[in-house]
Amino acid sequence: MKKTNTKTRTLLEIINDKDIKEILTVDLKSPVIEALTIMAKYKIGALIVLKEKKMVGIISERDYAREIILEGKSSKNTTVEEIMTKKVLTLSAGDKFEKGLEVMTNKRIRHMPVMDGKELLGMVSLGDLVKEMIAYQKELIKELEAFVYW
Repeated sequence: MKKTNTKTRTLLEIINDKDIKEILTVDLKSPVIEALTIMAKYKIGALIVLKEKKMVGIISERDYAREIILEGKSSKNTTVEEIMTKKVLTLSAGDKFEKGLEVMTNKRIRHMPVMDGKELLGMVSLGDLVKEMIAYQKELIKELEAFVYW
């Protein structure tokens, strides 16, 4: 019998394979327009919010839509702190992608920071994890097909 090599990757492995290597952040006192500009430049949907190099929140396109557009506020005159999500759930570097998918789906979250203890390593999106699941399932199917035809 042939042994399978398929393994589920950790969130750290997924982060290390991302095209954008730097951790993209914005200061909580910055105007919302600055956060939007960074997100547009990198074609991403959320940023980690920092206060003196410490994560204090996350700002997403959803926050912008709900707190600026729907409330009729100005993205130039409103600070990130005013609209950011303050209660940030995180994942651990060693967590498998399935755990991230489960948490994000159950909590209806699209982006989650990944931590190694108290150190911020980066962020994963729901899209990152779905892509990983598809790759994993394709590999698993290949191995099962090889097993069946063996």
